[in-house]
Amino acid sequence: MDVSTHYDLLIEENNDPFQDPPELKEFMNKWDGQIFIDALQLDKNKKVLEIGLGTGRIAVKVAPYCKRLTGIDISPKTIRRAKENLKAYSNISFVNADFVSYEFKEKFDVIYSSLTMMHFENKKQVIFKVVSLLKANGIFCLSIDKNQSEYIDMGNRKIKIYPDNPSDILDIIKLSKMSVKNVFETENGYIIVSTKSQE
Repeated sequence: MDVSTHYDLLIEENNDPFQDPPELKEFMNKWDGQIFIDALQLDKNKKVLEIGLGTGRIAVKVAPYCKRLTGIDISPKTIRRAKENLKAYSNISFVNADFVSYEFKEKFDVIYSSLTMMHFENKKQVIFKVVSLLKANGIFCLSIDKNQSEYIDMGNRKIKIYPDNPSDILDIIKLSKMSVKNVFETENGYIIVSTKSQE
């Protein structure tokens, strides 16, 4: 099953992390809690891109503190739900597309992604595209899962994923025009913070 269909089905099954009760939200913070948000160094002048917007679980913490947030997600039903969940914010643009093939018309001060890199087989392609979209001195903040399983098993369906290895990700970042600023280990993942060098 492809990724878009899987996430469309999650919406049909009413699986929406934006609506999670507090204890489930606290669980998700083990990948991208306050330490992740702080690493973005948000301010009201910054344009921000989220790769893998989902239903807006992280965007709701980001939108109030930046000039503009663009969220891209491959699942049409997920994007529709995100628009509902985030309707209070007028500074969010929603893009339903594949990050790798979508042609952006602007550059960003901050790009972030949490638990999305596992869906991309070609990690280098993704990270080099991030670099091309970042302004000089821009920040890329990435949260990856420690789980090394090759599938998401939902019981009634399995979705192929491509587990992330932090040392491989760091090697790719070092090959790009970015410098690694911080690596945080959380209970369930790693948060890698890098910045783009001056052009």
